[in-house]
Amino acid sequence: MATVSVAAEWQLLYNRYYRKPELYQMQWKHVDLTRNKVACSPFGGPIAVIRDDAKIVQLYAESALRKLRIFNSAGVQIAETVWKNPGGRLVGMSWTDDQTLICITQDGTVYRYDIHAEPLESLSLGKDCFTHSVVDCVFWHNGVVCINEAFQVFCIPDFKNPNPIQLADPGLEDFPLSMTVIEPQYTMSGNVEVLMAVGDHVLLVEEDGIQQLGVGIGPLQKMVVSRNGKLLASYTHDGRLLVMSTDFSNIIFDYTCESALPPEQLAWCGMDSVLLYWDDMLLMVGPYGDPVRYIYDEQILLIPECDGVRILSNTSMEFLHRVPDSTVSIFQIGSTLPAALLYDALDHFDRRSAKADENLRLIRSSLPEAVEACIDAAGHEFDISQQRTLLRAASYGQAFCSHFQRDRIQEISKTLRVLNAVRNSEIGIPLSIQQYKLLTPSVLIARLINAHHHLLALRISEYLGMNQEVVIMHWACTKITTSSATPDANLLEILLDKLKLCKGISYAAVAAHADKSGRRKLAALLVEHEPRSSKQVPLLLSIGEEDTALTKATESGDTDLVYLVLLHIWQKRPALELFGTIQSRPLPRDLFISYARIYKHEFLKDFFLSTGQLQEVAFLLWKESWQLAKNPMASKGSPLHGPRIKLVEKAHGLFAETKEHVFESKAAEEHAKLLRIQHELEVTTKQAIFVDSSISDTIRTCIVLGNHRAATKVKTEFKVSEKRWYWLKVFALATIRDWDALEKFSKEKRPPIGYKPFVEACVEANEKEEALKYIPKLADPRERAEAYAGIGMAKEAADAASQAKDGELLGRLKLTFSQNAAAASIFDTLRDRLSFQGMS
Repeated sequence: MATVSVAAEWQLLYNRYYRKPELYQMQWKHVDLTRNKVACSPFGGPIAVIRDDAKIVQLYAESALRKLRIFNSAGVQIAETVWKNPGGRLVGMSWTDDQTLICITQDGTVYRYDIHAEPLESLSLGKDCFTHSVVDCVFWHNGVVCINEAFQVFCIPDFKNPNPIQLADPGLEDFPLSMTVIEPQYTMSGNVEVLMAVGDHVLLVEEDGIQQLGVGIGPLQKMVVSRNGKLLASYTHDGRLLVMSTDFSNIIFDYTCESALPPEQLAWCGMDSVLLYWDDMLLMVGPYGDPVRYIYDEQILLIPECDGVRILSNTSMEFLHRVPDSTVSIFQIGSTLPAALLYDALDHFDRRSAKADENLRLIRSSLPEAVEACIDAAGHEFDISQQRTLLRAASYGQAFCSHFQRDRIQEISKTLRVLNAVRNSEIGIPLSIQQYKLLTPSVLIARLINAHHHLLALRISEYLGMNQEVVIMHWACTKITTSSATPDANLLEILLDKLKLCKGISYAAVAAHADKSGRRKLAALLVEHEPRSSKQVPLLLSIGEEDTALTKATESGDTDLVYLVLLHIWQKRPALELFGTIQSRPLPRDLFISYARIYKHEFLKDFFLSTGQLQEVAFLLWKESWQLAKNPMASKGSPLHGPRIKLVEKAHGLFAETKEHVFESKAAEEHAKLLRIQHELEVTTKQAIFVDSSISDTIRTCIVLGNHRAATKVKTEFKVSEKRWYWLKVFALATIRDWDALEKFSKEKRPPIGYKPFVEACVEANEKEEALKYIPKLADPRERAEAYAGIGMAKEAADAASQAKDGELLGRLKLTFSQNAAAASIFDTLRDRLSFQGMS
């Protein structure tokens, strides 16, 4: 009897069964669909209702103010708001995928609301729509196409990035009979395509052009594109339903209806049939067989879904869809398929009848398929008791089936528990299992929390093993927003009690929302519980807790965070306040000094001065003087050397104030004095070759240039020793090959460095004759011997070496003349003589 009652509710369309179970008795009151504009969101989403201002209606006990009301699919009111928006008549209303309500008025203004009727940012379709009113619009998931009185077509392809664009001019002289769209995801170009029924053909309008399709097929008074974008259902002027491909190349079927009047609504029921609704009749037409008729005595609204159509009336919500094959195999009258016998076996088992075992033996080989059919049928059921019975039948069969996935029943049970929970009238989301799989659990969770069903969302997340953080975070933010009267301390306790349920949750994000909501104290209390410094510190800065942020950043040891805080304070506070903040904190202080030493010298000087570190300021000044030296203009001589000298002099003054830096003070003083002399030399000689050279190089250069007075001045100023002076002058004169001056210099007095440097200077200049003037004056015979050897005079070198009575020296000098046999023999003879005398 149960089998007969289930199948008796079905309607046969050719060889396919359809059923229309009632999902809800609508709980709203005084809602008449004929008097209102209604927008229903797919996937069991919310319903928006507002009085239709295009109709003259009688007001009963209701207010004259129009209200936008939002209900769930069971008619339970979620929110309402008074409609006070300007812009003229409301042309169209629809929901986006993220359940944002879109309302378009005549002047092209797009008003947006969330599910709680809270207004979001509005936008405009543009000046043309303001000048020429919007007449009609067609929505799809996340976009809309509008046509205005000037027959211009405008489109917003995606409300997440709402940039209106104008499509190609269709060249219309009158409004199209009907209009529909092919969504961007189903077009070759990736852009929306608009189909407009004009005369006996259809115009395909795109952004960059138009095409004429289906000439002679019209006029088409209604058009609707299938969910996959491949088929077009249309109603012709002579009462025919045409289903064809969207490129109009192939007519799938042609059905003549009894009415020449176009239906009020035309919709696809899945992909298998088309629904046409007139005033009191709903007609379901398939490609084969006679249509199915449903009679209604009240206005209905068709809500297409991926696997059927929800039917909304003033009193109920129904779901018209194809009966799954698994359900047909079990409940079809007279069915003897394995699934039906398994279902029947459970009934016999419950009645303790031996026929249960007989049924199982009949389907032994097909038992896995029968179990799977029962599981699948249970998934498609809305009636909970029927779900239980089918799952019991599957479980009963599975007990006798060794080769079946043991977790299939557990999986479908989990899914059904979730679906039954959200189908409850208080939640009002009547998802089918196919819709649930297409929507995905994560999106369902997001929709639940947006509707403020946080507890159910949390339980489902926990049950399915999903991340609960997003639910708790949303709940916490919502709690803060809606608890303006609750004291911070009490609200903090409530929040922490729930936030601790989820490890790793971002307290900083909740604190940021509290700050955004104007509760800075609560934000400061919350952020204290954030364990991750990378999230904690930026938020502390945003709420003005710079000192705490610096402490937390320092404790973390993350130099990037410390720099973040330092740069933030740098911009917000006076310099002295910053210096006071970091002075007692070693890490921030050292990082600040490292940064400022490279990028902010002046700022760093102020810091050192404020902390009494004069020597550090002096070092900075000295460094700046060297930076000036790197300027290309400095090599040209003059203007930049003045500031350089002043910087070094300032450094000298600062060093002089500290007892520990006497050396640096003296060095800075002499450096400034040298720079000044070198600068004067460059000015007088007009040669940029003195600045930044050493004292020795300066003296040498002066002598080379013949400026002996300047060289003597430098010697005197810097107290250059006589020995160094002689060395410098000897080699400088040799460099310019002024041999007369060199000889004269050697005779001024006995040189303190001896005559060896004179010899070396001449030898380096390859002037042997000049060297011979000084070699005899060398007092040490060893030096004379080596000097003679250096200019190739073997005999004189041998004589000098013999005077030194140094056999080792003779051996060395012999090696010098190894290529000259005669000279080598002289050294051997002398060495043998020394050996004979016992004086080697």
